[in-house]
Amino acid sequence: MGTLFKSELMSRCQLYLPPEAAYNCVAELGELGLAQFVDLNPDVSAFQRQFVGEVKRCEEMERKLRYVETEIVKEKIVIAEESEGNIPAPAPREIVELEASLTTIENNLREVNTNYVALRKNHLELSELKNMLKKTEVFLSENQ
Repeated sequence: MGTLFKSELMSRCQLYLPPEAAYNCVAELGELGLAQFVDLNPDVSAFQRQFVGEVKRCEEMERKLRYVETEIVKEKIVIAEESEGNIPAPAPREIVELEASLTTIENNLREVNTNYVALRKNHLELSELKNMLKKTEVFLSENQ
């Protein structure tokens, strides 16, 4: 794997990729770590770019992963670190499966959290009623 130091010999080239091969080519270049990308259309807004939908989907998946991570940290669950240095970019089909899986996990976590809050509330209410019944029993037994 090379480096991108200023003093290192570099070449500037322009790639024209067909849309169906662009993902795989950019993924390979990214995994090599030897490419630097320059925006040739700086005047184009982010919403006018070709792959804005995919970027938004990735940002949404990142948000879901952050939510799962906060829940894991909150519960003090230990997760083994990945020992592999380079994790390859997933294929587009795998991204769709990952997105569906993350959505399911997020929904399940939210449901579990909602149920936990409801159960805690019910527990507190029942504990209060139990204590009130005990006090009432003591009070009534003293009066007889």
